[in-house]
Amino acid sequence: MDNEVAAGNTASTLGHLALGLTLLAFGLGGTGVIDNVAAADAAGLATWVGGVRAGDKGEGTAYAGLGAFWFTWGTGVGGADSADAAGLFLLLWALLALTLTMASSGSGLFGQGVYGLLFVALLLLGIGALVDNGGLGKAGGWVAALAGLVAWYGATAAVAGWPTSLRRAASAPAAG
Repeated sequence: MDNEVAAGNTASTLGHLALGLTLLAFGLGGTGVIDNVAAADAAGLATWVGGVRAGDKGEGTAYAGLGAFWFTWGTGVGGADSADAAGLFLLLWALLALTLTMASSGSGLFGQGVYGLLFVALLLLGIGALVDNGGLGKAGGWVAALAGLVAWYGATAAVAGWPTSLRRAASAPAAG
């Protein structure tokens, strides 16, 4: 079996599937691309599926932290919080995503990449809320949706046995 393909039978795979689904729902809702669907509509999925993750060491920290984010976000949707409070909330959680990005160095596109995209998404969403800029919010939604697709693909690749890294093609020998 190729060393670059995970076995697909770990709690990490389930966690990445859950992360992918919640980020995809959250991101697509934030883009406004589907009529009458907003990021707030992902609250149920975020609350119940987003916190269903397990892991150890770094992944345990990531899953527990992100589960807390999704649960807090999911149960706080529709509250009387101001846009400034929502912006601050998103920026504070962006710090967690930044920490996860730095802590997952060396894990490749499907580890560090997902957390990096989540950081950018939360940063854009938080700043957008603070300055009342819907364009930044939509951009953050698209980045979150992309992060969700990357997480989903990474977990699906692990289950299906697909490669999860890109390899450079061997260079052809120079003509003599």
